[in-house]
Amino acid sequence: MRFLFKTSYAQELGLFRDNVQRNWYVALFAALLVLPRVVPDYVGDISLVFIYGLCGLSLMVLAGYTGLISLGHAAFLGIGAYAHVFFAHDLQLPWIVSVALACVITAAAGVLVGLPALRMTGVYLTIATLAFALIIQEIFSRWDRVTGGLKGKPVDKPVLFGFSFASELAFYFLCLAVLIGALWLTANLLRAPTGRAWVAIRDSEIAAQSMGVNVAVYKTMAFAYSAALMGVAGALFAHKISFLAPDIFSVLLSIQLLLMVVVGGLGSLHGALYGAVFVAILPVLISQARDAVPAWHGLDRFVKQPGLEPGLFGLILVLFILFEPLGIYGRWMKVKLYFAMFPLYKRATFKRQKAYMRSERLR
Repeated sequence: MRFLFKTSYAQELGLFRDNVQRNWYVALFAALLVLPRVVPDYVGDISLVFIYGLCGLSLMVLAGYTGLISLGHAAFLGIGAYAHVFFAHDLQLPWIVSVALACVITAAAGVLVGLPALRMTGVYLTIATLAFALIIQEIFSRWDRVTGGLKGKPVDKPVLFGFSFASELAFYFLCLAVLIGALWLTANLLRAPTGRAWVAIRDSEIAAQSMGVNVAVYKTMAFAYSAALMGVAGALFAHKISFLAPDIFSVLLSIQLLLMVVVGGLGSLHGALYGAVFVAILPVLISQARDAVPAWHGLDRFVKQPGLEPGLFGLILVLFILFEPLGIYGRWMKVKLYFAMFPLYKRATFKRQKAYMRSERLR
């Protein structure tokens, strides 16, 4: 078992815990650079995982670190996608400028949602964001001049500084670069006073307010930053699917994004990436299972029902909340601790304590 002793404040402020962790991340980065040559047939799928990772990072800031549950992030993704396509294709602006403008517009939409939501928490905030998503989807369907309406809108491949990212390999590295930049920015922001204020609000709004944290300002900042990240993800998502339609950004997509952060592990940047891999792989497994199930007592007709996928998403979400609330990343930490403490590991190390209601705590 390793013990880490910090001898200077620079170690506390560093982005990595120690040199060992830094070397592991360097090795992971090198593996991602080589991965397209190892599995060239799955480069496009891995690019989608990177985009989902950016979406999970966006929702993790809001749900995992600020404690605000949202079912409207599919709307932010759609706003970023349509705004980027409008600026890049209709107005012929440079790619970087169109992404920046899409990010700003999506952040402004996040502020508009965050301001009315300051007085709402829990299920009421979730319902409010769900209503916002439905309104935005209706706008996508009816604003023909900008979104193309129900006919949809084709999207060209990105061109950055005169270099085309039309190939799957080039787009893979573009998504990887954007994801690494977003992770670096978010990790530094979470170590700053802003991120500490978000965590304080998540743990206890009353305690945070008593310590001088302006809850309204920091909640609005969390909504704006989360929406801005989703706007960047929307721009990449538009290029990935090559065609935008209003029904893509449905409530089911918002549920998938929420499933991503819960299954990956709330309150962890690693959990956003683990959840992205899970959500990207699950539909592929479902489609393969549909083809592999034999026609036995009508079972094949059951698995081919159109509502099977959202039902499985909901079932998996409930099972993780009940049996593994820390998600995949929490399970990975438990496995690491088990081998680090072996043979001194105790079964009750992670035993969940009895939970009390607020009224019972005052007795």
